[in-house]
Amino acid sequence: MTLRSIVASALAEDIGRGDITSDATIPPGTRAVGRLVARQEGVVAGLEVARQVFKQVRGVTWRPRAMDGEEIRPARVVAEVRGRARSILAGERVALNFLQRLSGTATLTRAFVDAVKGTGAKILDTRKTTPGLRALEKAAVRAGGGTNHRFGLNDAAIIKDNHIAASRSIASAIDEMRRLRGPRFRIEIEAQSRAQALAFAELDIDVLMLDNMPPSDMGRLVKEIRKLRPRLLIEASGGVTLKSVRAVAKTGVDWISVGALTHSAPAADFSLDLALR
Repeated sequence: MTLRSIVASALAEDIGRGDITSDATIPPGTRAVGRLVARQEGVVAGLEVARQVFKQVRGVTWRPRAMDGEEIRPARVVAEVRGRARSILAGERVALNFLQRLSGTATLTRAFVDAVKGTGAKILDTRKTTPGLRALEKAAVRAGGGTNHRFGLNDAAIIKDNHIAASRSIASAIDEMRRLRGPRFRIEIEAQSRAQALAFAELDIDVLMLDNMPPSDMGRLVKEIRKLRPRLLIEASGGVTLKSVRAVAKTGVDWISVGALTHSAPAADFSLDLALR
């Protein structure tokens, strides 16, 4: 889905047959200015989405006052809209919904990125996104300083426990992928034990994922894997929190994937303050 179609669908859901309240209370020619204001500290994301909302309701001009990825404080005006009061209010809730959700993701991502600063580990997102909003949420992760993992099932291979359970030969499958996709196609495999990790490290893969392992065990295992495959990328995954992420990063892994960035980030607090012109 394109940004335009995502926003159009959200507006149709919210407005339906029309804004009954605004039509009854606001004269048609009334003009106003609205300021999108942060109510908490955080990292802003989703401003382009909010701009698209007010573009589609028509009769409103957009003036940005911040940029995605910028750290903001309470009372900071991140954008200003001017035009028909009815149009501004028609787009208010949808714009705020996107802005709050995406800024929440960016803010949580920045907290994880700051927590591993100096370790060399990168914070990655996952495919645990809101259906239809993956592109927006992954952009918010980038705004927060994180790195995007694969976008979908077609741009990289990650062999997980269910693939291993259903496959007759993982080694043969990897060889076939190399033949069809070429040497630059990224292949990753998930290991859930030391024995699996050491065995998988011998295969023709690019990334080895260590899933749900305590940092103490992971640290020893990373050293063993480095001796076998010094250039193999190692990813940690599974239940990583803000409290545990630095300990995970100190094990020497290259990547730490965190599903919570997109499936559990609390919404940031924004409001739209309206005044007549």
